[in-house]
Amino acid sequence: MTIAHSNIIAGVTLAVVATLSWALNFVAPYVTGAYSIYDLMVTRFLIAGALGVGVVVLCRAQLRFLRRNQQLLAASLGVIGYLGYSTCIAAGVIFGGPVLTPAFIGMVPVLLALLSNATKKTLPWRRLTIPLTFLTGGLLLSSISSINQPIVGNGSWLMGLFFSISAVVLWLVFSLLNQSALGKLPANATGIWTGLMMAGAGMGTVCVLPVVQALDLLKLPTLGFSVSLAGHLYVWGLVIAAMSSLVGAWAWNAASRRLPMVLSGQLISLESLFATLLGLLFHSRLPTPLEASGLAAVLVGVIMAVRIILTSIDNPSCTTRKINSVYS
Repeated sequence: MTIAHSNIIAGVTLAVVATLSWALNFVAPYVTGAYSIYDLMVTRFLIAGALGVGVVVLCRAQLRFLRRNQQLLAASLGVIGYLGYSTCIAAGVIFGGPVLTPAFIGMVPVLLALLSNATKKTLPWRRLTIPLTFLTGGLLLSSISSINQPIVGNGSWLMGLFFSISAVVLWLVFSLLNQSALGKLPANATGIWTGLMMAGAGMGTVCVLPVVQALDLLKLPTLGFSVSLAGHLYVWGLVIAAMSSLVGAWAWNAASRRLPMVLSGQLISLESLFATLLGLLFHSRLPTPLEASGLAAVLVGVIMAVRIILTSIDNPSCTTRKINSVYS
């Protein structure tokens, strides 16, 4: 097995760990209890920020490998990719209901793949057609079954649309900037990079906390902070922060160093797959035929994408000739 080949397999494995960890974000509506999703988000990101500070302290020797602008970029990416993205997701679901936002987010892998291949021309477009078709079709099928569900509460479709598009934009910006920055980092600086992103998300939460409180979005001040009342909120905040922000971020950063974005962008589709499976688990039911078809199509698309990349690595000269013929 070549080094490049083994790097791809390791990268795919790390991407699976990352997307599974990120999928824990989607259990929030099921575990808040009497508290709001904003209580859980604030708790989670404050805990994530504290964990990030701990990581920075433990990895402080790696700080010398990063310039000041790189440190600021990492913290800013934490605000964009963690706090900003999650806030838009929550707001999109609240205003637009359970279908609109997931449908938009489901297109992120396709958009990333198209953007990456358009800029780097990693593969000829015709080789990406079939896996992208499976991914797109699978994500659409996974959403169709819930299209007829009514919006709960005083939803506003336009506000939901705004926050859904904002979430997509933030994630695309985060992915592109993070992938570019990781390519310039020393191999042993991934830990400090993850810690700085988490710390940045925590600092961003502290900055917006007065605004959230002024909008009366938090129930912790009225329902109580005691462990007997809010203990489940703290536990879930810790679990989601540790898995999604720490393990997920580290695994994704490590995967991004090993994978071309055209592949890593498609592997993000696994987040939707794992999120759906977790949702079905909390609902204690099996997927509908449409949902099962969608999940199967996503898996087929991801597996096909992996095989295409591995084949390209094993036959680089052949791939180069094909790319040149497509773009000439």
